[in-house]
Amino acid sequence: MNAIRPLAMDETQLEAVVAQALEEAGRAGATAAEAVVSIDNGLGVSVRLGEVETLEYHRDKGLGLTLYFGQRKGNASTADFRPEAIREAVAAAAAIARHTAEDPYAGLAEAGRMAGHYPDLDLDHPWALEPGDAIELARSCEATARGVDARIKNSEGASVNTYRGTVVYGNTHGFTGGYTGTRHSLSCSVVAEQDGAMQRDYWYSASRRAAQLDSAEQVGREAARRTLRRLAARKLGTRQVPVIFEADLARGFIGHFVGAIRGGALYRKASFLLDQLGEPVFPSFMQIEEQPHLPGALGSAPFDGEGVATTRRELVRDGVLQGYVLDSYSARRLGMETTGNAGGVHNLTVKPGERDLEGLLREMGTGLLVTELIGHGINMVTGDYSRGAAGFWVENGELCYPVEEITIAGNLKDMFKGVVAVGSDLDARGNIRTGSILIDRVTVAGEA
Repeated sequence: MNAIRPLAMDETQLEAVVAQALEEAGRAGATAAEAVVSIDNGLGVSVRLGEVETLEYHRDKGLGLTLYFGQRKGNASTADFRPEAIREAVAAAAAIARHTAEDPYAGLAEAGRMAGHYPDLDLDHPWALEPGDAIELARSCEATARGVDARIKNSEGASVNTYRGTVVYGNTHGFTGGYTGTRHSLSCSVVAEQDGAMQRDYWYSASRRAAQLDSAEQVGREAARRTLRRLAARKLGTRQVPVIFEADLARGFIGHFVGAIRGGALYRKASFLLDQLGEPVFPSFMQIEEQPHLPGALGSAPFDGEGVATTRRELVRDGVLQGYVLDSYSARRLGMETTGNAGGVHNLTVKPGERDLEGLLREMGTGLLVTELIGHGINMVTGDYSRGAAGFWVENGELCYPVEEITIAGNLKDMFKGVVAVGSDLDARGNIRTGSILIDRVTVAGEA
């Protein structure tokens, strides 16, 4: 078996597909149009108990079209790039548009916001990984984890994935742009047993560069360590205590903030942060910045899903909300301008503090370290927050024992303002980058 082959079409060829789609849109009578074409391939391998469970190649491509007839809009897509298939897709989008109601906010993003010259963001680092080598990496990762301690009795497996894709976007403003990016990952999850009780946990490493991944042995050992430390878990009585969200969970906590300042939630008046622009939403030491041009970062992009240039900007300065997360449609609904966030945020970074996780534990003294969250009990209109959790009870800044079958509850507005510190342990494995977060007080519901 061979490593995954290069992409079947390069950026120039994809630009030609976009150009044809836009030309066909003009012939169909569209007053404006946009097209995005993508092509990608990858390899994924998973093993469990040393045996190969899956070995998958994928090779996908697609063209998405949006045509505007005045303020009426129609969408269509196809995975067939032949000229006749593109014409059919354009005809379908035109037919849809002619039967839709006019929307005064519909249309392309403003021409002056299109990305012009943009930097090479160092996103493309293919991994010439042979399937046999991928299998051995996964086996090594799992074997390391299983060999750490005799209490590790079972495994949910280890996996290796590599992905490479190119996207090209163009519209009738005359803008066409594209880039190629990669993402590689290695993960492992194992199960430990003690006194008849079982616990599981996992770990993973992800990067655009294979050379920057943690080794298979490092991932396996960390998965084992995290699993073993959860054994002999206890329950807690209901109480109000400080909590620390471990860095990978803190990313989700900040994600709730992003969700509350998205344009769609705001113009629908479905956000607990409605009308908070210019108001303090975090303590004064908090700084949150979008950094879309970090070389090689997983969230970097030169432009958003509408061709709008991405820019470095502050969302929170000294705790005060400076801006929203808007695409052109939601911006028009709000009487504002797009922030270049069609498709999401790009490397939203919470400024790290000076203390690592151990330092935050010492600062907290007594409380709860949360390492797992369960369920989605969040009301984005009111900010009410209630989720199942597991983690560790902490006393005198030290982990005392693992806890499970608890619920943590509060209101996100209060929780944001109750942030005491952000850790230096920045987790950069996604679009939101943050360290662990210490919050002054939440309700922990457990045994009566």
